[in-house]
Amino acid sequence: MREVPVPCPPHLEEDLSCPVCLDIFKDPVILSCCHSFCRECVKDCWKEKENKECPVCKRRHSNILPPNFTLKNLCESFVQERDQRASEDLCSLHSEKLKLFCLDHQEPVCLVCRDSEKHSDHRFRPIDEAAGQHKKKLQETLEPVKKKLNVFKEVKVKFDQTAEHIQVQARHTESYC
Repeated sequence: MREVPVPCPPHLEEDLSCPVCLDIFKDPVILSCCHSFCRECVKDCWKEKENKECPVCKRRHSNILPPNFTLKNLCESFVQERDQRASEDLCSLHSEKLKLFCLDHQEPVCLVCRDSEKHSDHRFRPIDEAAGQHKKKLQETLEPVKKKLNVFKEVKVKFDQTAEHIQVQARHTESYC
């Protein structure tokens, strides 16, 4: 069975975008005001101005543009994952879009796979419909687990309170001795 990719947080791409070019940061630098930009974007902004100021907050800066390695690594990872997710929506055999779900093999397939010998006489559903059915099953399975988790949390609170009470009693006992 194929692993389903975990979706990125909704605003991650926006957070990893340069406020000047609005694209994912390329060679990001950080100014002393803590705003980050692509190195070329800042240089382009500063070409026309006598004062070197932040394109966002207008605070003056020196010509020094220290690299923002953390942001660079995040951006590179994001782009790599985004590209990988895009390629995962295609059939690895035929490079066709995965539109169907084979109920017999429990895997997404393209239209070419459906007509292949490997899947002859198999049952298929549109991939969105199958995903909805699997999601419903997961939610049904998750309900008892959620209830158990809540019970465990309540028990943990009681145990923590008991442990705290025992520690207080121990301190009182030590102070009397």
